[in-house]
Amino acid sequence: MAITAKTKASAVKESTFQWEGRNKDGKTVRGEIRAASETVVQTTLRRQGITNPKIKKLRFKTGGRVSDKDITLFTRQLATMMKSGVPLLQSFDIVGRGHSNPAVGKLLLDIKADVETGSSLSQAFRKYPLYFDALFCNLVSAGEQAGILDSLLDRLATYKEKILAIKSKIKKALFYPIAVLVVAFVITAVIMIFVIPAFKEVFNSFGADLPLPTLVVIAISDFFVSYWWAIFGIIGGSIYAFLESWKRSEKVQMVMDRLLLRLPIFGDIIRKSVIARWTRTLSTMFAAGVPLVESLESVGGAAGNHVYKVATRQIQSEVSSGTNLTTAMQNTNIFPNMVTQMVSIGEESGALDSMLSKVADFFEQEVDDSVEAMSSLMEPMIMVVLGTLIGGMVVAMYLPIFKIGAVVG
Repeated sequence: MAITAKTKASAVKESTFQWEGRNKDGKTVRGEIRAASETVVQTTLRRQGITNPKIKKLRFKTGGRVSDKDITLFTRQLATMMKSGVPLLQSFDIVGRGHSNPAVGKLLLDIKADVETGSSLSQAFRKYPLYFDALFCNLVSAGEQAGILDSLLDRLATYKEKILAIKSKIKKALFYPIAVLVVAFVITAVIMIFVIPAFKEVFNSFGADLPLPTLVVIAISDFFVSYWWAIFGIIGGSIYAFLESWKRSEKVQMVMDRLLLRLPIFGDIIRKSVIARWTRTLSTMFAAGVPLVESLESVGGAAGNHVYKVATRQIQSEVSSGTNLTTAMQNTNIFPNMVTQMVSIGEESGALDSMLSKVADFFEQEVDDSVEAMSSLMEPMIMVVLGTLIGGMVVAMYLPIFKIGAVVG
């Protein structure tokens, strides 16, 4: 029975109330409090000696979503304010109320309320695993325990900024060709459904035999006109089903991550970005004083690739049994020789975090250079593909006109 009552109590939804009243000295005081109802607020204020309270329930705008960019910006703002001496709760209040995204503002004020009720900052963050992963919470916890929270938040903000930048470069590399392919498909569909049928009517009035390329294009057009709903439905449904299975199925993720690493041109860029994130994460965790085995717990997931996630579990298992990090990394056969050599030097010199950071810097620059080179290479290739596709259809449709012109001439 007690368990049921406790469950019901924990399920009560709390809201934020703003109050204003007079204290025992007759001075006007105001503040905010989280409670289940206005009655609870009145009771709490009465116990504190606050008389004639005016209570207003704060309503937050809904909408929007909390993105990685929002969390990165919040981390930088919080680190800057704490380094400037602004108290933690006041920092949350400033950032939460000043944020343009209502969803972020509500999230931060909810975290602030948890801290006000006695939770540590890391405990408050752990309640929202969708936005703050284990790595984030572990670093904040290490900063709280060592009394260097402002320094750790600054390091964490720098880490998230660099990870966000490298993700942005990968998206940039993939977005351009995908966008062009989508546009090419739409243009082709429009030509097949609306333009070519008009040419077909003109050609039928000629009564002459049409060239083979023209017949092929017209046959494809007839298929598009008859089954456009099935074509768009199958393509759209297949893409949606594929993306959902990629998101939810670990087996599909594993297969796709392996496939992505083997792609020509793109695979090399993705591999470099994964190594950059892997080394950057391990460097940040190790520099914060988190033990190596515990650091590796968060590194695999942060790498963003299941191949490296599985390899990290193997590395963690070998390191925990006494193997040095360099040997454990070499045994996975997925790290370039340059990376393992730098790690070896770092272990021997006692500057592992510094060496890992330099490796991350190197691969981040490599990704940047590769994306620029690929963008320069992709433009002429895409122009050739589009020119061949659209130009081929245009030539096929004008061949009969050229043929008739030659006969008339």
